[in-house]
Amino acid sequence: MPALPEHAAPTPEDFTELCQAGRPFVMRGLASGWPLVQAGQDSPAATIATLAAMDSGKPADVMLAPPETGGRFFYGADMRGFNFVRQKAPLAEVGRKLLELATEASPPIVYAGANETREHLPRFDVANPLPHAAMQRDAKSRVWLCNKAEVATHFDLSDNIAVVVLGRRRFTLFPPQATGDLYVGPLNNTLAGQPISLPDPLRPDLEAYPRFARALELAQSAELAPGDAIFIPTLWWHHVAALDAVNVLVNYWYNDVARGGPFVALIHALSAIRDLPDTQREGWRAWFEHFVFAPDAARAADHLPPHAQGVNGPASPERDEMIRQFLLRVLSGS
Repeated sequence: MPALPEHAAPTPEDFTELCQAGRPFVMRGLASGWPLVQAGQDSPAATIATLAAMDSGKPADVMLAPPETGGRFFYGADMRGFNFVRQKAPLAEVGRKLLELATEASPPIVYAGANETREHLPRFDVANPLPHAAMQRDAKSRVWLCNKAEVATHFDLSDNIAVVVLGRRRFTLFPPQATGDLYVGPLNNTLAGQPISLPDPLRPDLEAYPRFARALELAQSAELAPGDAIFIPTLWWHHVAALDAVNVLVNYWYNDVARGGPFVALIHALSAIRDLPDTQREGWRAWFEHFVFAPDAARAADHLPPHAQGVNGPASPERDEMIRQFLLRVLSGS
């Protein structure tokens, strides 16, 4: 599997320019100066103690799975439920539990993910700044703690900077173009938000998922050490495996879409378009090409005076509100 491209700690300005290509890359040593990263050079316990000193005490979201899952959070055997349970506990307590379990040969799997630092570690951003994220729109830091756990292949509706603080993580990425070969799971019954890909890229079962072989041809991977970071663009599928007994990661999602954005449009299209007769589907394909996907789609209403362009006018808060009101009126039948 090819390695992801790498850049050695780019400046914030260079980072922004690199992101314009819309492709993932690794940034070695980007956060090596963080006190939280440096604490881990002494021991995992030192990192956990540093986190605990910042902990607000607010209960965090935690997922727990039995040892027989092998660390892979996933659906249950019949796909009606999941192979884990959810609980809440302060991050300091989660960290202490991870240290306690680190000596066990086959421990239960503990995973506390996507907890906002401003709520749980309110002094984190000041003590561990990342200008590359600070200059992005609406970027907020979140912290993740776990032992040897795997996050199933999924995508995000926003750009993502992920920084490894403690332990090692292996990232396996697939471009959006691989979606058709990833055997996407349920769209509305998900593990933690976004749909996942069912095959395990670390142990692929090509008898059950033969098309996954084509997806693997497009995959790229990288192993990150403490202080390293990765940029994952919107819609890029990624599988994340924590490789050590105690792991800490901080990430920043930004450029998020409002109210689900295109994903909600996709779900509505399943009802409104997918099951139409072929002739009508082809007709709607032409509409979408002209008004949405064509290179000049944003100018599809240029033949109208500005006051008459309505929902098809240039992007603006006023246009967005007009669209929202139109959809509310149509979908409510009023």
